[in-house]
Amino acid sequence: MYEVMIMAAHKVVCWECGAEIEDAYVNLCPKCKGLLTVKMDLTKVQEMKPADLRKTPIGVWRYAPFMPVDPENKVSIQEGGTPLYECKALGEAVGVPGAHVKFEGLNPTGSFKDRGMTMGVSHAKELGATVVGCASTGNTSAALAAYASKAGMQCAVFLPSGKVAMGKLAQALFFGAKVLSVDGNFDDALALARKMHDEKKLYLLNSINPYRPEGQKSVLFEIIDQLNYHNDKFVDIPDRVILPVGNAANIWAVYKACMELKEAGWIDKVPKLTGIQAAGASPVANAFQGGSLDFIAEPNPETVATAIRIGNPISGKKALKAMYDTGGYCTTVTDAEIIEAQLLLGRTEGVCVEPASAASVAGLKKLRAEGIIDKDEKVVCICTGNGLKDPDTILANVPQPIPCRNEVADVERILKETA
Repeated sequence: MYEVMIMAAHKVVCWECGAEIEDAYVNLCPKCKGLLTVKMDLTKVQEMKPADLRKTPIGVWRYAPFMPVDPENKVSIQEGGTPLYECKALGEAVGVPGAHVKFEGLNPTGSFKDRGMTMGVSHAKELGATVVGCASTGNTSAALAAYASKAGMQCAVFLPSGKVAMGKLAQALFFGAKVLSVDGNFDDALALARKMHDEKKLYLLNSINPYRPEGQKSVLFEIIDQLNYHNDKFVDIPDRVILPVGNAANIWAVYKACMELKEAGWIDKVPKLTGIQAAGASPVANAFQGGSLDFIAEPNPETVATAIRIGNPISGKKALKAMYDTGGYCTTVTDAEIIEAQLLLGRTEGVCVEPASAASVAGLKKLRAEGIIDKDEKVVCICTGNGLKDPDTILANVPQPIPCRNEVADVERILKETA
């Protein structure tokens, strides 16, 4: 019988040159300034079977054998285990009967960022850190503030001034973070946070941190786990997984999960990873369309989807590799298409997502119409955040309440006229 709650042996390496990194506070390779990643030793996992994981409730920590943090140090608010919806009405509307939605908005703070923060803050605990920090357009700050509170750590959040959804700012403040509104955009806020980290005045938990994407891998593990498996192998693999792309760490995390499942011998095929960016913030999509391995930063990103309004994505090059290696795709959708998809999902499936999340659904619709996605594909759209994160955008795009007399007949008239 295997002990499921184990940590895989691992090392931190440079994604660019392969150099091993010893300093836990280094976030870029000292040799080449490349991004870092965690290299897992899956020897023990290769001796296990998917069924062994079922001894632990579904959630991020079910997949501890694939994670680089000792579960003894875990800081958890029962993140993960979010629903995977089979969306028949949505599928009919967009012409893809096999459409599914993985709704990350039902994580503890309402977004997928909780998956990364349980791992990142747990690692900070391992290191003995007492102060953690991040730069954020909203969801990251809400998640970090919550997990820092759970861990008893001080939290500093660096926000770009203006244009942050109040639902997300309210959460960071509510959980006790020190919220700093920094002059400039997201990239300016991140630069200040990185300077604090470099001076070892806090432990930075933006997606540049190599441990955060490790927790985000779990969304792919769950998707395949929730579809179907035999005792020794996952067998019902989606043909395609579609994700919104902002800072681009999530699609890299999903790619990394695919590669690790394949290395462990638990899957035989890998889904086509497909990234969707907003038209006003699309450096990765532009690079993909040009066949490039790198991207050119967008100095003034703009979109209604605030969570993906990022012009210089930290993991942009990693995202491109993820899509190229899996035979995936990358495109853009307009703000109008995003809002249309947000409302379509709500009114066909009863699922309320924030605008950035709706980008994946908008991308599904667009790529099916263009013939990039075949009608027979089994597709999972990852919807990364809850619609209640940004109620102002919802209210700006739905009808206002209808005046009605206090009479049954008037109610009947209105219902008939608006049917």
